[in-house]
Amino acid sequence: MTVRHGLVALLAERPMGVYELRKEFDARTGGTWPLNIGQVYTTLQRLVRDGVVEHVPEGYGERDVDPYRLTEAGYDEAEAWWLEPVARSSPGRDELVIKLALAAAAPDVAVADVVQSQRVESMRALRDYTRLKAREPERVATRDELAWSLVLDHLIFTAEAEVRWLDHVETTVVRAGELPVTAGAGRGAAQGAAPGSAVRSALEAEDATRTGGPR
Repeated sequence: MTVRHGLVALLAERPMGVYELRKEFDARTGGTWPLNIGQVYTTLQRLVRDGVVEHVPEGYGERDVDPYRLTEAGYDEAEAWWLEPVARSSPGRDELVIKLALAAAAPDVAVADVVQSQRVESMRALRDYTRLKAREPERVATRDELAWSLVLDHLIFTAEAEVRWLDHVETTVVRAGELPVTAGAGRGAAQGAAPGSAVRSALEAEDATRTGGPR
């Protein structure tokens, strides 16, 4: 999610200023992805430039200094964003995945040690998230509490999946044993390969195998 879409979604509810936008964003996400004032202000300036947001005329009230509101184009963008699925065709650059991929291909790196080091950290995070979940009331009382509860659920599920994946990495590396290192053999290794091209290439190859030829 971009900061832009987050602010547009909040402004679809009511006019807000810089400080209120930051406060609302942090409250609804539990401070998991905190914004600073500079990020909010810079993004708002771009939204004004793009005709998505405008300044509220004087006399709006004392709720915040220099409030902003959506234009008609802004409401259209907010509605489109809610209904547009988040693309998964181009995976983000996950530092852990990159580290372990590089470690698995490196001849002098003890992958099991890298995995164990990360497992300790991932388990610590999972315990912390689980403790936070245990403190929640059985029924949330406000929409902000509901929003944070859903974010926390995602953090728990993600941490659990990460621990399972680390176990899988460790087992797979042990089974692989001593494999030769072939420089530049990975899919998408060519210079200028687009993000996600390795995933697309693998899927296309699988489809070709099933149908008896390229698509």
